[in-house]
This record gives sequence, C-alpha cells and structure tokens, in this order.
Amino acid sequence: MKLIKRLVPAWLVSLPFCYFGAGFLSNFHSTPHELIPSILLLDAGLVLFLYFTLPMLLTRLRSRPFEAVIAIPLFGSIAVFGWILFKMADQFPSLFDARFYQLEGTQWNSFGIGAALGLSLSAWVVTVFRDVRFKGFSLGRFVDRDLGGWLLAFAFFSVYFFLVSIFNQPAFDSDDIFFDSDSRLWRLRFATDHARDYYWRSVHPFVLLIIRPLVGLIALFLKGNTLYAAFILVALTGALCVFLVWYFVRQVTGNSLYALLMAALFGASTAQVIFSSLIETYIFLAAVALIFLILLLKDKPLSMQVITGLVAFGITISNLGQTFIAHLMIKRNLRQIIIYGSIVTALVVPLTLLNNVIYPDSQPYFFDLKSYEGEGHNQFPPALERANLLARVMFLHSFVAPEPLILEEEIPFLKVWMFRASIKKDPMRISRYETDLSRTLVMAWLAFMALGGALFLKNLRKQDNRFFLTFLLILLFNFALHMRYGKDVFLYSVNWTYAIVLFLALAWRELADKRWFQIALLVFIVLMMLNNSQLIFTMLSTSALRIK
Repeated sequence: MKLIKRLVPAWLVSLPFCYFGAGFLSNFHSTPHELIPSILLLDAGLVLFLYFTLPMLLTRLRSRPFEAVIAIPLFGSIAVFGWILFKMADQFPSLFDARFYQLEGTQWNSFGIGAALGLSLSAWVVTVFRDVRFKGFSLGRFVDRDLGGWLLAFAFFSVYFFLVSIFNQPAFDSDDIFFDSDSRLWRLRFATDHARDYYWRSVHPFVLLIIRPLVGLIALFLKGNTLYAAFILVALTGALCVFLVWYFVRQVTGNSLYALLMAALFGASTAQVIFSSLIETYIFLAAVALIFLILLLKDKPLSMQVITGLVAFGITISNLGQTFIAHLMIKRNLRQIIIYGSIVTALVVPLTLLNNVIYPDSQPYFFDLKSYEGEGHNQFPPALERANLLARVMFLHSFVAPEPLILEEEIPFLKVWMFRASIKKDPMRISRYETDLSRTLVMAWLAFMALGGALFLKNLRKQDNRFFLTFLLILLFNFALHMRYGKDVFLYSVNWTYAIVLFLALAWRELADKRWFQIALLVFIVLMMLNNSQLIFTMLSTSALRIK
C-alpha cells in the first residue's frame, strides 16, 4: 500500500514531462516499436526520480516554510519565463513549430502503452531493489543533498534547449548574426561531416576531439541525428554551469537556499541565457572553468586538474590562463603549478596531432605561428573609450540585457549585437538601456554590486581571500585581453560572468540568511528574467524578417 501511495502520485506528476519528452523523441523514433520503448524508459526514469524526491521535497518544504516561500515562486517564475519565450516564438512560424514537441494521431496510443509499461517497470525496480544497499553509499542522501541544484539545472535546461533549437537551425546560414558568434561554423564542425575550420584558425587546437564524441554519444539516442544532439549538448552544458554555481555556493556557505538564488541569478543572466542557446565554444569554456574551481575547492588530485586544463586549452588556447590563475591563487604552491604546467605542456602537442589525424585538414596546428596572422582583424588599439564600454558590457550587459544594436551590413541577416568595435573608422557603438524596467534593474544591480564590494573591503583582513583574488584576477585577465581583442566583446561574456557571480556570492555571505536579502534577490531575478526575455523577442523578430 505504501508503494502505491508513493508510486502513483510520482507517475501522475511524471506524465506532463513525459509527454513533451515523447513529443520530442517522436521526431526521431516515429514507429510504435521504436516509440514505445523510448517512452517506457523515459517514463520509468522520471517515475523513479520522483518516487525518491517528492517525499524529500515535501518534507523539506514543510519543515522549512520560508524556504518554500522563496523556492516555489522562484521555480514558478522560471516556468513563466519559459512560457513567455514559448508564446513569443509561437508568433514566428518560420522559426518555431510547436508540433515538434507534441504527439499526433496514433502516437497517443504509443504514449499510453509506454507510460503504463513505465509505471510497471518502475514498480518492479522499486520492489526488487528496495532493500539493496551499497557500501558507503546512500541514494537518498545523495539525491537529497543536491536536489535543489539538479531541479534548478533541469528548469534552465528546458529553457536553454528550447532556445538553442530555434537559433541554430540550418536556415541561419551565416556567421556573425548574434553577437559576432560563429554559430554556423560550429554547427557544421560539431554536427556534420564538414569538420574543417573555414576561417583556418589554430586557437582551438583539439576542440573536435573533445566535443564531437559527446555529440556522437547523444546522437545514439536520436537515431544518429547529430544536429539535435549538438543542441542537447549545448543546453546540457549551460544547465551544468548552473548546477556548478549552485554546488560551489552551497559548499562554501552551507546555505542551500542562498545557493539556489545565486545559481538562478547566474542562470537567468544575459550571458548565460544567450550562450547556452547558441552553438559556440564559450559555454563549454565556462563549464570547464567552473569544474576546475570545484576541483581546487575539493582539493582533488592533480591528475584531474591536468585533464581539465587540457580540455580548456583544447577548446581555446587563452582559457588555459584562467586555470593557471586559479591554481596559483588558491593552492599557492609554486612547485605544484610548475608540475601542472609541465604536464599540460607535454600533452598538448600529441593531442593536437591526434586531433588532426582523426579529423584531417580540419585546422592548422597551434604551434604554426603563421596561422595567427588571420587574427589581426579582431584586434584593435586600446583606448579609454573602449575600456569604458568594455566595463559596461562586463558588469552590466552580461546580466541585465539592454536594447541591442541592430546592424544591417554585409550578411543577409540583420545583426543583433551588444557592442561594435571601431571598424573601418566607424565609431564604437554600444547597446543602451531604453526602458524604465531595464534602467531600474541596472540601478538595482549597481547597488547590489556596490554592497558586495563594500562587504568585501569590510572583511578584507578577517577572511580567506584566495577565491576573491582568483575572481578579481580572472576579471582583470579578461579585461586586459579584450581591451585589444574582439569586435563584440559580449561574445566572451561567459568567461567572466561566473567569476562576478561567485565573487558576489562570497561577498554577500554574511547576508545569506537574511530574509529581506533573499526576498530582494528573488524579486531582482524575476524582473531580470522579464527584462531579458525582451532580448530574445528582438532576436526572434529580426531573424524572422530574413527567414521565409
């Protein structure tokens, strides 16, 4: 009886999620003998997850009523955010067709059979494995400890995947449409046989060796569809970043609700929403940087740090610098950082050679100095005006979306950019805040940052400043790099957004338990999502003008 009381509600809650998942899968597994097993496994997985987590969630909300006051509106606002984006996209049938996530005709029969079998399978699994114990491991403790982070990551994954499946369709057959990103290039390189970098750059030495196998693995579940596998990978990586921010803040402060709010602030930021929705390399770099920080936080073995550093270098050479900064400032062990650097240096050449063996003629070698000559078109002389505008992009636009620049230039699309460097003697241009909501949010964000800065200085002498200094140096590193490099510096925003959020999370730590502060963060996050949805609408409306 207890089994039925827990399993049936879990199954009923799972059905709406299973429906949309089945609608998506039906585009790849269309016949009943393909679709029914897919639905069976999907529903059984959802039911088992909910079977264990729903009682934990209800117990936690009953025992911590104020946490429910914050968490329920937070998750509700993310759901509303997703619904707003859905209704926006539904206005542009050339970009979005809601039927892609719906079941049609006889597929409903497959859904009913698969869902019923999923309930039966989950009941069998619970019955058989209910008394199984693994030495030193408790599934309940594992799930309960990280439940908030996983749920938040799933909520943002749903939003990111919806957007990535719109803005990376093959109809977007030009680069530089959104924020100077090369989404067409990376869509081809990650999801098709066209692995060659047609810009012939060497700054991504073995990126294909890292990303393409992951795309191929996901494609196994989509009957070999690598395009949607790449979509899922990008959205999953964005969601992983949200979870990692939650995990870091929870580990450092011990406050799960505060960690939830900080991770939601990060997940709803302009930079995170945009670059979890475009096929590019940057979201992978943000995930690697966060993983490296957590390895240092947990004092994991050097071998794991080396692997992470190699991944950072393989995706983009310059991002290895952030791992050296973090390692040096947190470990403060010169001998260990020399060992770390030596091992990474010894392995990057063979990995680069391996990349070009598996993917012949895909890109030049990073040690071919002539290959860097083409990067000159992205370099600009440093100037006070550029410093001012770069700071605005880093600290303001990366969080609160302004009204973007709409540029009609050489490509057959209207460009949606945040910042445009001085090209061909044209003056620099930057997005501005045009609405009352955006201007109010910017003032509030400036107040939040000022509060964080004041608390950092107040506690400067009586706190461990290793992570603070790490984040400050990462910000200075990126500021110095992009004083000269980048046409639209917003393109690189995920390289610093996580550092700003984590710096503030540490600085605000003494306010983490204050209810007024938690409510203020919640209100800000909700309004920020509302404001940032307008940027998505602009991207949709400008794109639809050129896609028939």
